Amino acid sequence: MHLIAGLGNPGPEFAGTRHNVGWMCVERLAQQVGAAFDRYQFRAQLARWEADGEKVLLVKPLTFMNRSGEAVGPLVKFYKVSLARLMVVYDDLDLPPGKIRIRPKGSAGGHHGMESIIQKLGSSDFPRLRVGIGRPTGPGAYDPDVVARYVLSPFSADEWALIDAALDRAVKALMVWVREGLEAAMNRFNL
Repeated sequence: MHLIAGLGNPGPEFAGTRHNVGWMCVERLAQQVGAAFDRYQFRAQLARWEADGEKVLLVKPLTFMNRSGEAVGPLVKFYKVSLARLMVVYDDLDLPPGKIRIRPKGSAGGHHGMESIIQKLGSSDFPRLRVGIGRPTGPGAYDPDVVARYVLSPFSADEWALIDAALDRAVKALMVWVREGLEAAMNRFNL
């Protein structure tokens, strides 16, 4: 089984915000493959998809971003998903808006949702797909309060055009990952 976790925050006040691109990505994937988020388990909303005989579990943690590991960790253990078959999709301040990057493993890079997952799994050796949201501009670009407000704010119209295209590419990359493997996805989508 593959497990794809899209990180975000539950609640209508967070819909469409920069921090929720992971959720947006798995929702778009579910819509394209005809899967529905109709199950709840381990504080997460789940959708099932079968791709060429491969079972795929799509996950939206309902724990809020900074505690994403509290949902992802138990699901990985319960379904006995190997870390190579776990993909976490999340926002990245250090990539320009609309850029996507797939990596086989790595650090949390200061992303609290990833820190939580790494802590619960006891490893950072799992694939991830980062969707660039860019940094706030101006003198507060690295100020934690400015960054927090930025990631919890909606995209501008100009940014949304870039993000919409990035989400389409991310969905295609996830489909390639499930069907052909990580290397194929990285070769095709890490441009």
